[in-house]
Amino acid sequence: MSAVRKPAIAFLALVALSAVFAPAIAPYDYSRQFRESPDASAGRRFLMGTDDLGRDRFSRLLYATRISVVLAPAAAMVSILVALVVSSVSASRLPAADQTVSAVTTLSLSLPWIFLFIILRSILPLNTRPGVSILLTFGLMGIAGWAWPARIFRASILQIRQSAWLVEARAAGISPWRIAFVQAWPHLRAIAIAQFRVLIPAYILSEASLGLLGLGVAEPLPSWGNLLAELEHPDRVHDNPWILAPFVLLMLVMIALEALQPVREVAA
Repeated sequence: MSAVRKPAIAFLALVALSAVFAPAIAPYDYSRQFRESPDASAGRRFLMGTDDLGRDRFSRLLYATRISVVLAPAAAMVSILVALVVSSVSASRLPAADQTVSAVTTLSLSLPWIFLFIILRSILPLNTRPGVSILLTFGLMGIAGWAWPARIFRASILQIRQSAWLVEARAAGISPWRIAFVQAWPHLRAIAIAQFRVLIPAYILSEASLGLLGLGVAEPLPSWGNLLAELEHPDRVHDNPWILAPFVLLMLVMIALEALQPVREVAA
């Protein structure tokens, strides 16, 4: 393990533990308002100060990390599972199924999904429950992100189908289910893990972007996206630099995740 990967893993583990145990670590509830202390500076009572509604920024950052760090991998898992199912259908010996899936995949890759989020968010009432907004944000990302992994899985499945060991397995009378789960899946597992690791930072950044536009997780539930919305008022940073904490944490997580990505060898 390289010297860069060790601190990256340690940092991500610390972030993940802070997210999981946010209710125990946070000094206050994320929605509690201290109306006598709006926009308070950092101090012993409020480690990172309060926002304009008097809510403790440190507590909200912990809960926001819990949402973004836990649900982004869940959305990535949904994308991988959908991609595996779709690619298996596409790689079947039915030409009509392959053509249909290829057309749907191309259409999905060309769609501007941000407009779909805007349309769905405009349909929902302003007082949408936070749980609904979470399912909408990360659920739609998970469903929308299947297309590119599906293409990679399809190419791998077609390559496996033409391999010599598969022909020998069929000639030996091994059942298709055993071939798929015992022999073919180990070849796809490494690709699935790599795609999963690529999708996680993409979904974290997507949620942050949607939160800045007001299309992500709904208030009062915090996420990195709606916490970053405070940066729309840069004049406040001078009075309380802790407003930058969500942005700094997001960048550090992105750097750590990038350090864990597989090394790409460039041919000379």
